[in-house]
Amino acid sequence: MSAVELAPQELRTLVAIADEGGFSAAAARLGTTQSAVSHAVRGIEGKVGVVLFERGRYGARPTAAGARAVAHARRVLRMLQTLVIETRGVATGQVDGPLRIAAFRSAALYLLPPVLERLAARHPGIEATVTVVREVGPGTAGAVAEGRADLGIATFGTSSPIPPELVGDVLLEEPYALVHPAGHPDPRSLPLVDWTENCSSYTRAWWAAQDWIPAATVRAEDDGAVLSMVSSGLGMAIMPALSLTRTPLGTEITDLGPERPTRQVGYVTTPELAATAAVRALVRELRSSAKPQVGTG
Repeated sequence: MSAVELAPQELRTLVAIADEGGFSAAAARLGTTQSAVSHAVRGIEGKVGVVLFERGRYGARPTAAGARAVAHARRVLRMLQTLVIETRGVATGQVDGPLRIAAFRSAALYLLPPVLERLAARHPGIEATVTVVREVGPGTAGAVAEGRADLGIATFGTSSPIPPELVGDVLLEEPYALVHPAGHPDPRSLPLVDWTENCSSYTRAWWAAQDWIPAATVRAEDDGAVLSMVSSGLGMAIMPALSLTRTPLGTEITDLGPERPTRQVGYVTTPELAATAAVRALVRELRSSAKPQVGTG
């Protein structure tokens, strides 16, 4: 098969349709007409030989092949942007440009702020933005694979494996602990409060061996809501250290012993972005960051 080349504007068209959910909205974003977008998509599909979008009365959504094409398009456009930034950086000696980070909630709240503060002090030209992504399904690693983020703070070894095309490393291993209403005489007898993201990170063998842990009877949206419910006396929870960095008044943390479960937290990025100055600078700061401390706030 002969080589197929797509122009940057064709890549922008694919991304705009996926982001906006339709040809008309994509045309408005691109400053062109719906017919021009439709014509461009037909041309792109002709080049690659597959249908990239399902058209319907409610808009357009990528097919499986289209989703892969859009992910590649985002990543290629990001590298074209990086080409200009890093070339200028050779002349100026500065590390500049945008840096998009995806992180689950507790990492965004407690792990990243001191890291980004040090990064800004050393490299004021880096424009870091953080998007909170739920660590379920594709999670933060999926955001990187799809080209929506340059680096993701991800959990390793869960039921949602890291996509094989990404690179990264473990930064810390955080223990789980029991959090419960302060002063309760038998916290293990309380109902279990849980949230969806927590489930994917359990050390399952440990969890299954604990006959004192009931099925969750109270479900919350995130770890902050779990802590609020526990502080209100609605139950106990088993949570990782990052989530317990600042616990509300009225709660108490109890260690689960030497066989307690842990989870690994690290970073993931793409091979091409791993070599860029901004991502390397962020990784250096992440590696030098202190491990999270469990305490009350």
